[in-house]
Amino acid sequence: MAELLSDEEATGEAKEILDEVRDRFGMVPNFFRALAAADPEWLKLNWERWKQIMGREREMDRRTKEMIALAVSFVNDCGYCKGAHEAMAKMAGASDGELTELREVVELFASFNSIADSLNVPLDEENSA
Repeated sequence: MAELLSDEEATGEAKEILDEVRDRFGMVPNFFRALAAADPEWLKLNWERWKQIMGREREMDRRTKEMIALAVSFVNDCGYCKGAHEAMAKMAGASDGELTELREVVELFASFNSIADSLNVPLDEENSA
């Protein structure tokens, strides 16, 4: 099991980042505590990446991004990630019905991908005629 950096143990830049994470989420997810314990520079790098990709709205809103993150978590079968992104998707406004539909889409296309790969289906070509 990963070591988690506690609030009492956190110092310097790791403490600053964990405080910023807490301000953003209302708590510090264990993912960020584990990064802080393993390597504060790794924590810094990944928190900056999170802020650039997930933390600001550009073309997609946060709800959409969390739904995508949840779908990826299902495909990668990451138990921690599934729980975290489902909670974050709900916090961003996703309904239980939307989360069920997301599961259905992931399951459907995971099976379709498996079938296409097992049959070695060639890519469709457009007719130019």
